[in-house]
Amino acid sequence: MISRALEAEILRLHATEHWPVGTIATQLRVHHGTVRRVLAQAGVPAQKPVRASMVEPYLAFISETLAKYPTLRASRLYAMVRERGYPGAPDHFRAIVARLRPRPAAEAYLRLRTLPGEQAQVDWAHFGKLTIGRALRPLMAFVMVLSYSRHLFLRFYLGATMAYFIRGHVEAFHHFQGVARTVLYDNLRSAVLERRDEAIRFHPTLLELAAHYRFQPRPVAVARGNEKGRVERAIRFARDAFFAARSFRDVDDLNAQALAWCAGSAAERPCPEDRGRRVREVFAEEKTHLLALPAAPFPCEERVTVSAHKTPYVRFDLNDYSIPHTYVQRTLSVLASLDRVRIVDGQDLIATHPRSFDRGAQIEDPAHIAALVADKRAARAHRAQDRLQHAAPSAKALFLRAAERGAHLGVLSRGLLQLLASHGAAALEAAIAAALAEDAAHLGAVRHFIDQHAHARGQRPPIAVTLPADPRLPLSVQPQPLSDYHQLATTTDDEPTDLDPHA
Repeated sequence: MISRALEAEILRLHATEHWPVGTIATQLRVHHGTVRRVLAQAGVPAQKPVRASMVEPYLAFISETLAKYPTLRASRLYAMVRERGYPGAPDHFRAIVARLRPRPAAEAYLRLRTLPGEQAQVDWAHFGKLTIGRALRPLMAFVMVLSYSRHLFLRFYLGATMAYFIRGHVEAFHHFQGVARTVLYDNLRSAVLERRDEAIRFHPTLLELAAHYRFQPRPVAVARGNEKGRVERAIRFARDAFFAARSFRDVDDLNAQALAWCAGSAAERPCPEDRGRRVREVFAEEKTHLLALPAAPFPCEERVTVSAHKTPYVRFDLNDYSIPHTYVQRTLSVLASLDRVRIVDGQDLIATHPRSFDRGAQIEDPAHIAALVADKRAARAHRAQDRLQHAAPSAKALFLRAAERGAHLGVLSRGLLQLLASHGAAALEAAIAAALAEDAAHLGAVRHFIDQHAHARGQRPPIAVTLPADPRLPLSVQPQPLSDYHQLATTTDDEPTDLDPHA
């Protein structure tokens, strides 16, 4: 507090001597804020020195340009005034343009009201991602809300494909036990393929669904998101009241919790249209105005055309599913639900597997692989017989007689192939013919006659050489002195040598 005498002196110096605030504060040794307070209490208007602004000469040009081009960027306008001599910096200039730019008139919206059972609103919402094995899948929520009662349906899927979009409708209709007459969408791709003003091309699968349940699909007007504000608020409500800080084991567990929440606490909240009643009570009134469900639900299996290549698998949704090997190199169809994958050839069901949401997994039916292995083994045996019959025509008769006597045809086939590789086709044919002539239809007889014929021709029997499994293995060879071979060449038959074991 200062004395009244000091206040009077401050007022006198300011009014008669025209001292500025800073001079008064310095000379009277008081704070400049105290001087301003005294002057303000006395009704003296605060006076600040006014400096001429650098932009002052250009304000008229800026205002005229913005009036003609309201959306012109500040950077372009800055370049224009720089060409006209403006020396200021661009940051301050942006603030000036923001102050002078014409503001669009604020648009007022009517409160939209609907009749019971008249409208439902639908939208997708993204809730992050889930890691399943080696796959990172998006966690998407399908949300449908009845516009009159605000009763909502919430269902999570690992994606936002058209199959999930259709399945969400079917499950929502059965959750409500009825269908609203109009279903309102944003202009999302699953609903609207193309739009030119009022000309709209809907997705054909959505039209099939609408025809099945007898509702009218309707997209909101362009840039009129307020028309589907009910579903937008329902999504925000689900994020805050249900999903936040929630733990779950998998998507099935999350959906079970979501369904219980929709029928529980979400239905107990006050209805926004009638705060005196709960959503559950208003929904009970609206339910009687919904369209009845058809006798059978709309089929919502995902159908994808796939190609089977050389291996007995088809690729679907990042994973491989086995098929019978007789269907390779063909075009097939996959019918997928949330838990099963069926593979069909036309109308014929050829394989059924549990669905996997992993990435790069092989889902196999052991019977498919066992049938392929057995077929490969039979094919190898068949190729061996073809080769033998081509090299030695008598081999066919030999196999027939050996089969009649219960011989092991696999052992016979492998033995004949070895004889074919070591002696040739002509020698094998002659030996088989000789064995058949003696009615000796077994491998030992063929070997006997092939050795007998080779001895008659003066041929030495081939020596089987067994090589190590890996030819790169180091082999140790002990060198033999050459003097031993020289002694063998010069020694007579009657003279014993050091190398003679009987000496």
